Amino acid sequence: MNSLSVQMIGKKTLSNQLLRVTHCKLGRLSKCYSSENGAPLRKTLLYDFHVEHGAKMVPFAGWSMPVQYETGVLKEHRQCREHAAIFDVSHMLQSKMYGKDRVKFIESLTVADVEGFKENMGGLSLLLNDNGGIIDDLIISKTDKDYLYIVSNAGCAEKDQAHINERLAEFKAKGHDVTFVPISDRALIAVQGPAAAKVIQEGVSLDMSKLTFMKTAEATIYGIPNCRITRCGYTGEDGVEISVPESEVVSLVSKLLDSKAGSVQLAGLAARDSLRLEAGLCLYGNDIDDTTTPVEANLSWTVAKRRRKLADFPGAAHVLTHLKEKPTRRRVGLISTGAPARPGSEVMDEAGITIGAVTSGGPSPILKKNVMMAYLPLKVSKPGQWSNGHPRVKMPFVPTNYYNPK
Repeated sequence: MNSLSVQMIGKKTLSNQLLRVTHCKLGRLSKCYSSENGAPLRKTLLYDFHVEHGAKMVPFAGWSMPVQYETGVLKEHRQCREHAAIFDVSHMLQSKMYGKDRVKFIESLTVADVEGFKENMGGLSLLLNDNGGIIDDLIISKTDKDYLYIVSNAGCAEKDQAHINERLAEFKAKGHDVTFVPISDRALIAVQGPAAAKVIQEGVSLDMSKLTFMKTAEATIYGIPNCRITRCGYTGEDGVEISVPESEVVSLVSKLLDSKAGSVQLAGLAARDSLRLEAGLCLYGNDIDDTTTPVEANLSWTVAKRRRKLADFPGAAHVLTHLKEKPTRRRVGLISTGAPARPGSEVMDEAGITIGAVTSGGPSPILKKNVMMAYLPLKVSKPGQWSNGHPRVKMPFVPTNYYNPK
């Protein structure tokens, strides 16, 4: 087998490629939400703050969001990998579920074993349709309060709420007690990178060493009460997401940027996208959608053992068949040379026959070569196999650094 000839990418070229790839994805994801369909773009509470700090604002899922700052995509990406970066993710849908049957209800929608979660613990799960297709991916946290705390994607907010409310009406008609409440008075920011925990620790009495990956806690941070800190993120790095009263978000971000505990900078959507791609994480609408099952997407690990045994989640028959007999295709990672592969680019076998398509692709600032994800037939989806002269590799492309000490 010939070794791969890696194309090294110059800094200026890399930065331009990162931005072009992100604009391509944003265009696809935002076309249904832009002001072209008559709906004005929404603004987060940090909009003016972003503009004041030199952000370039673009439409995304019905919101005006920062794609990059004056420092540029490459520096923002490396800032997160080497120090700490702040992302405005207030466009994400935050919600709560109350009622004595809240766990039973959320399990009727997803593949998670929420009943088995310890208090103040959570995890990534999938909202499925009756065919086992992924309606959305979401983080579910089982708090020590009287509610579940849920964060889901901005681009799926309307359809998520419609789906949940439809199922909720059926559930309550059977005499069950549950209430679904979207949160409208809180902002959400993500602080990501190896210095993130030190920066947060500077402003809280909470012992961050005890807040391991996917744990959540309420705390006062930098003097701002009633914040929820969850150790998670979308970059592959250690970090947290902070749900903060909207009136305090500018103050909180300003204090974080002034931290003496580590270098902290703002980062935009372009860096967020290149970081999650290196980490092998899915972007809804590109890498997963309502025609994709968890098994095809290489997300079988989200289907909890108890739920598999009970077979009581939406689309269980389809998903369990895929688990037992294997699907015809699977999401895989590839390394490529030449120009970055954009979503929709064909993947061909050695005979030049199209066998799949790229769902996400772009240059990796850390590896200095191009990486991509694609759905390929199962028989050619194993790491080490080749297509178009590109080897398939295990994901993540860049090792993750989630905080989960033994």
